[in-house]
Amino acid sequence: MQRQAIAVSGRLSPMPLFRALWLGALALAFVMVQALMAQARPESLAPLAEQISPSVVNITTSTVIEGRTGPQGIVPEGSPFEDFFREFQDRNGQGDRPRRSSALGSGFVISEDGFIVTNNHVIEGADEITIEFFSGEKLVAELVGTDPNTDIALLKVEADEPLQHVPFGDSDTARVGDWVVAMGNPLGQGFSVSAGIVSARNRALSGSYDDYIQTDAAINRGNSGGPLFNMDGEVIGVNTAILSPNGGSIGIGFSMASNVVIRVVDQLQEFGETRRGWLGVRIQDVTDDIAEAIGLKSTTGALVTSVPDGPAKDGGMQDGDVILSFAGVDVADTRGLVRQVGNSPVGETVRVVVFRNGETVTLRVTLGRREEAEGAVPAVAAPEEGPAEAETKDVLGLTLSTLTDELREQLGADADQEGLAVVEVDETSEAFEKGLRAGDIITEAGQQKVNSIGEFETRLDDVKEAGRKSLLLLVRRAGDPRFVALSLAE
Repeated sequence: MQRQAIAVSGRLSPMPLFRALWLGALALAFVMVQALMAQARPESLAPLAEQISPSVVNITTSTVIEGRTGPQGIVPEGSPFEDFFREFQDRNGQGDRPRRSSALGSGFVISEDGFIVTNNHVIEGADEITIEFFSGEKLVAELVGTDPNTDIALLKVEADEPLQHVPFGDSDTARVGDWVVAMGNPLGQGFSVSAGIVSARNRALSGSYDDYIQTDAAINRGNSGGPLFNMDGEVIGVNTAILSPNGGSIGIGFSMASNVVIRVVDQLQEFGETRRGWLGVRIQDVTDDIAEAIGLKSTTGALVTSVPDGPAKDGGMQDGDVILSFAGVDVADTRGLVRQVGNSPVGETVRVVVFRNGETVTLRVTLGRREEAEGAVPAVAAPEEGPAEAETKDVLGLTLSTLTDELREQLGADADQEGLAVVEVDETSEAFEKGLRAGDIITEAGQQKVNSIGEFETRLDDVKEAGRKSLLLLVRRAGDPRFVALSLAE
């Protein structure tokens, strides 16, 4: 026993051995991580640039514009220098003659038979469009079609041989932080490559169909219409705009997402124009107080403020409905619904689930075409006999009055406009805080039409008896409707 104890004490303690093994494993793991990072971020983007460059093009447009129409001289009439100055103007093309103006942009080839994608604003109004390839070859392009809503244009060139082209990628898989490469013709300097990351996704600038990828890859004037590539050489965006105080890149650029561009390009190829689905409603987002006022458990969906003549009205949709689902897809907000409808085929019959009076109702709506419905005027309700004299009432910080012909004329409303006029708004009230102003017209209260003070008070009492904390109003200003929920707390 004594000898055994001595033998054990003479062996290496297991603790230092374990520590050594652990440090060795950690070092190996660190080396492996470095190797993986090196693979994820190549030392050079040159192989990728060489692969995709032949598919990127420079675009030059030419447009004839009118000569100057403003004051031409800078010397007094009758001056001995007048003839000299006029001759100088004519020699330098500054007279009244029409002159030709050119602009620069970028684009990329998407098929071997010569289809090219760029921005609409690059070629808008152009009389002649010239495509310059990476090899230096130049070809004249024909315009196939444009979509101002997404600022996308499709061109076509005729080449003797198949053209090298690039595929579209799935922009929905792009993650914030992924590496991207932008190519184009910045400031007319010729083919140029810049790299950066995806800074943000799903950016909206000004359009209903906006879905921009934000990137810090350098984008300048002349890059418009050029491609934004992922590391697989796939186009995930079309470089469209920059945010800049000086016109140069400050690292905030925007590229229209490829999944939007693909749908537009497919339609332009097939029809020469876009054909978007049209539901035929005016909508607004659901806020917390609006949800509470109508008994909706969440703020998802799109609140219908107006249903003019069109597909939705034919399908039974009503003012005040909240669209919860469209064609089997849950509606998150108004922006999501607009894109869902626009991406749906014209003439398709879809199921639309709405929330109405505390219950869900399923409607079947056959979609129209948005482009044909642009500028459609909402339907006007049939006129009803109004009160002979105006009646006023102060309620919820509002001074309300029944509509008379005189009031309608003062407010610029139609002769058959119904509702209650807002004569005055208490500036300390919630109504003022939420944007109600004198001159607004309230057409509904508690999702019911109101044409008199008595009807308004009845709706107010009904809401209180139902245990609601707020009253939902449908307010029109210059014809534009929106819902506002006012708290009933004293």
